[in-house]
Amino acid sequence: MRKLILQMQMSVDGFVDADGDHDWQVWGWGDDNRWDEALKLDFNAHFRSIDTILLSRMMVEEGYLSHWGNAAKRYPQDPFYAFAQRIIDVQKVVPSDRLEKSRWERTVVRSGDLPREVGALKAEEGNNIAVFGGTGFASALIAAGLVDEFQFYINPAALGGGTRIFDQNGFRKLCLLGSKAYECGIVVNRYAPAA
Repeated sequence: MRKLILQMQMSVDGFVDADGDHDWQVWGWGDDNRWDEALKLDFNAHFRSIDTILLSRMMVEEGYLSHWGNAAKRYPQDPFYAFAQRIIDVQKVVPSDRLEKSRWERTVVRSGDLPREVGALKAEEGNNIAVFGGTGFASALIAAGLVDEFQFYINPAALGGGTRIFDQNGFRKLCLLGSKAYECGIVVNRYAPAA
């Protein structure tokens, strides 16, 4: 069975979105990329291990696919942006009851019934599934017990307020799979839900 892997950038104090306009991420997905080379290599290695991306409806409607499609075109020779081309090439699935069909290449819309749709995706043949979405989408996946691995990109900033993905999910015990610190200040912590 394939694993569903949730990646989130996070502050040291556990927030994924800031209250206010703070520049808290080492790399906020713009052109000013301050990740170090080791982190860039590891990030691309992760993307090579997936063949499907689960996206929230809001994420695709707010331009996730066009953003990374444009990045792949702007930086075709930059080895770091290999992940951007991978985002374009792999299958994308958007669970939604609001969208009737996809207007994005290699992207399918499925019912918004997360447990059923994600369970079916995980049972299909293939590699791991990456999931990207906002706080609400991540929280819904966590609440339904669908996430097999968490990858938290901990940024060297304490926000003191904002939104978190675990606030509505109650107590969760996690098992550490690995932790790696990078020169740019990011620490990537990988966890699995405890049995």
